[in-house]
Amino acid sequence: MTNQPQPPPNVLRSEGSLWIGTVTTILFLIFGKSWLVGLSSPSLAGLFFVWLFVVILWLAFSVVRHADCLAIKLGEPYGTLVLTISVVGIEAVMIAAVMLTGEENPTLARDTMFSLIMIVLNGLLGLTLLLGGMRHHEQSYNLSGAVSYLGVLTPLSVLSLIVPSFTDSTPGGSVSRLMGFFLLFMSLGLYLVFLFLQTNRHSRFFMQPEDGPQPTKELHGHEGLVPRSTRFHALFLVLSMLPIVLLAKSMAKVVSFGIDSLGAPPALGGFLVAILVLAPEGMSAIKAALDNQLQRTINLSLGAATSSIGMTVPAILAISLFTGRELELGLDPLQIVLLSLTLLLSVISFTTGRTNVLQGVVHLIVFASYVVLIFD
Repeated sequence: MTNQPQPPPNVLRSEGSLWIGTVTTILFLIFGKSWLVGLSSPSLAGLFFVWLFVVILWLAFSVVRHADCLAIKLGEPYGTLVLTISVVGIEAVMIAAVMLTGEENPTLARDTMFSLIMIVLNGLLGLTLLLGGMRHHEQSYNLSGAVSYLGVLTPLSVLSLIVPSFTDSTPGGSVSRLMGFFLLFMSLGLYLVFLFLQTNRHSRFFMQPEDGPQPTKELHGHEGLVPRSTRFHALFLVLSMLPIVLLAKSMAKVVSFGIDSLGAPPALGGFLVAILVLAPEGMSAIKAALDNQLQRTINLSLGAATSSIGMTVPAILAISLFTGRELELGLDPLQIVLLSLTLLLSVISFTTGRTNVLQGVVHLIVFASYVVLIFD
């Protein structure tokens, strides 16, 4: 007797995050100004932070769920690409929303992108390599895919986040209009070329190698999901992202107040935003590593870092250039050292086509150093 396909869950129940997110958005649009203007109570700010954090995180998981369902429909590497772009898209639209409607914070975009790269390439990648290595001893991946990611990520990161700190035309880490337009078209163009190769001519680079150990799960990380139509998931993916965009300004105000009240370093704001955005994708990457799907883990982690620069830099530069909003892209000297070390370590880690526990431990040590230096 064959098993009948399980029917999709009721929309009212399955999309609970969207309904709660919509109600929260309406409340903050109506009362948010009176709630947050002149905010002086740490306990009230903490309540708002927990409320917004839980709602945005729930919505982010909903975005990932719909992206995962699209992954089932589209197959690899398109499925993972949809998931990565969706998650990084949340980061980009949150930053853009704050830049367009909030108080000027010229380093928010830079700090968030830097935090995302450090969290993904050191924290997330280190944890997945450690856990995967502990369970499977050694894991294989497609070397051509990893090299392709790093070959794009390295120039994007250096040109966008390091070079602006050394230009003479503008002070600090800001960029001139000429440099701004160059970085905008360079990052967007390089990322689009990469996407074309990833989804067309060289899509096999981003698939699990057939001659290596095969995944221990047949469903490739999508167990328990009952997909509907492609249109349904595409629509609700966008609808789930909309409240995140509208709540971004309120979240930024609460985080800014908390940082000022606690005397915490400003970079902590970007770190919290990156953690919030990456949480759902991080769980998918860890699960893939435990299921011996290291290629999917690499597609998620290196793809997130590459997409973060490739999507966010053009968006924030366009806003800055056409609205006059102040923007600083160049990193501080200590951040430059950490980013350079991270890129070098990533290149070294992905040169053989196989990984083990050692690479994971080394990446986690660099991540721990980054976290400590935020507060030092």
